[in-house]
Amino acid sequence: MQTLTAPCHRWPQNNGFDEMAQIKVDGELIEVPDHYTLMQAAEAAGAEIPRFCYHERLSVAGNCRMCLVEVKGGPPKPQASCAIGVKDIRGGPNGEPPEMFTNTPMVKKAREGVMEFLLINHPLDCPICDQGGECDLQDQAMAYGVDSSRYHENKRAVEDKYIGPLVKTIMTRCIHCTRCVRFTTEVAGISELGLVGRGEDAEITTYLENAMSSELQGNVIDLCPVGALTSRPYAFQARPWELNKTESIDVMDAVGSSIRVDSRDREVLRILPRVNEAVNEEWISDKTRFIFDGLRSQRLDRPYVRKGKKLQAASWDEALKAVARAVKKAGSKVGAIAGDLAGVEEMYALKQMLASIGSGMTDCRPAMSAIDPGLDRAAYTFNPGIAGIEQADAILLIGTNPRKEAALVNARIRKAWRANGMPIGVIGDHADLTYDYEHLGNDFAALANVAAGKGFAKKLKDAKNPLIIVGEGAVSFAKQGKQAGRDVMALAAEIASKTGALTDDWNGFAMLHNAAARVGGLDIGFVPHDGGVCSADQIGLAAQGKLDVLFLLGADEYDMSAMGDAFVVYIGTHGDAGAHRADVILPGAAYTEKSATYVNTEGRVQQTTRANFPPGDAQEDWSIIRALSAQIGAPLPYGSLNELRAALYADFPHLAQLEVQSAGDAKAVKALARKVDKAPKVTFTSPVEDFYLTNPIARASATMGECAQLASGMLKAAE
Repeated sequence: MQTLTAPCHRWPQNNGFDEMAQIKVDGELIEVPDHYTLMQAAEAAGAEIPRFCYHERLSVAGNCRMCLVEVKGGPPKPQASCAIGVKDIRGGPNGEPPEMFTNTPMVKKAREGVMEFLLINHPLDCPICDQGGECDLQDQAMAYGVDSSRYHENKRAVEDKYIGPLVKTIMTRCIHCTRCVRFTTEVAGISELGLVGRGEDAEITTYLENAMSSELQGNVIDLCPVGALTSRPYAFQARPWELNKTESIDVMDAVGSSIRVDSRDREVLRILPRVNEAVNEEWISDKTRFIFDGLRSQRLDRPYVRKGKKLQAASWDEALKAVARAVKKAGSKVGAIAGDLAGVEEMYALKQMLASIGSGMTDCRPAMSAIDPGLDRAAYTFNPGIAGIEQADAILLIGTNPRKEAALVNARIRKAWRANGMPIGVIGDHADLTYDYEHLGNDFAALANVAAGKGFAKKLKDAKNPLIIVGEGAVSFAKQGKQAGRDVMALAAEIASKTGALTDDWNGFAMLHNAAARVGGLDIGFVPHDGGVCSADQIGLAAQGKLDVLFLLGADEYDMSAMGDAFVVYIGTHGDAGAHRADVILPGAAYTEKSATYVNTEGRVQQTTRANFPPGDAQEDWSIIRALSAQIGAPLPYGSLNELRAALYADFPHLAQLEVQSAGDAKAVKALARKVDKAPKVTFTSPVEDFYLTNPIARASATMGECAQLASGMLKAAE
């Protein structure tokens, strides 16, 4: 007998407390957890069960009937294996274990009959269908289809529905598996898709034909087993076998979702999710999925030098010499600010180049941020991990809107909330987060109340694994200064300490960042050092004429008009705000065009993989900085990416450990806790105003622009 408790497929587990049950599958006796369905048991035994409506992460619908099996001793008809549990079928009269068959003539005939029914109304669209080549219906029709149909009536036709600029509908192809309905309702948390009508009149629709409002709606494209829901921006662009597939990670937010970049020649044509249980499961946000047109729009493909009041195209030699002259003239009065999409390698190289001229003015944080990398790493990472959200049984959100800042973190919170109905408290924006929560206020007084043990604090204290999530909006106050953010950090740490969120087994203090570059920059110390000042103060010094040269490493989220007469060098990919202000533009590579290291909000080290090459004369950012250091007269001691990484790993060994995440020291978080005597007058709000337009690539994307316009219209209509 074979015992199978951890099959290779992603079946739900019951935390190791499962009772086991025996069952025979095609004559082989196996032992599986008793909560398994017949489909799970069959897959555990190595039998393949076809399905259309069933999906591991969605509720069971049981409406496609493709997964039929034969059960010995059961009713004399095939049974839907997805909807019947192992413990629901009886054994033999003498105590024999229950038995099921997946390959008998009855099963084969039943599945062929179901396939024949599914194809009655399905159009012969395969030559023009974007799902062609990766279609579940095609694959299963090869195994269970017949070469002709007994039905000669006209096929039914269904009108296509408009559900937004991202998902294209061809509803005549729909087989009513309802995966899309269940995903939007259960995972995305919006009730905007449903099945209306009965029998031949049944249709999937948004009822009023409005655009869907979820930031995760693009996942229905992957879920659809036929070509009824396809990608509108990708429509008629390519066939899957034409594309080069590159496994990489996403940098549109700080989650670090695992993705696959599909490209042809020098062009990225689509981005798909990869399964990563610890981070994004198998979902990605719409910004991640549909950003690809921004990778080729408004690109910087050659160096530019400002002559008079106008930027003019120049050679690399001319541009680098112009920067070198300005840096030599400035001496140590040089600063650098890293943007949201900067990789660790280029930040490391830029920090070393500035150190060689005696400047410690580097920063990768938002203006007046209280995040201090001098503290233990636990103070600025998401310690329990994204998957750890599912272990939490009470959550307090401080100054963050995870739906906008990290849509997949929000989906995890919703998943945990649906599983155990845990209490969730929010101090900050009163927004629709797709789950029920208690709004405690949006100012420091609300935080102080919880720290004093009032109101929601009792629910946190009663929980076994309370989770305190602090957003960047709670620790970055441009007007009030850094001290206000430090006070918020202190009270958040005090709440975590008092409510039992910091124990030997559980570190429930989590910092939720919204930029992919943030944690990596903090890890390597790309912050003020050796007398340097922060990003806001650098801009202030530039305005006063006390900072002569300012490097912007893809940094566009700052007030460019406040930089005075400083000589601004922009190293980046797009003609965004930084490029318009720059005196010299040095064109860099986007995240799909280079191998770069990023550290996500959990502190998990990840690397992108080059899928194609930068346009025109653009170069990888670290190599630009290396060439510039040679022009300045202080060449950096590496000539290749491998040599740079060797130096990086020697200084920061943890960056060599890819895909490793561990909770920080809970004692270090406890050390942050202190009482605040004078409460700062601050209100907490999310730093992300528009989910779709958060970085230069997104702002260059026509698709994201259309989504932002639609979302803005929906918001005004709701008001």
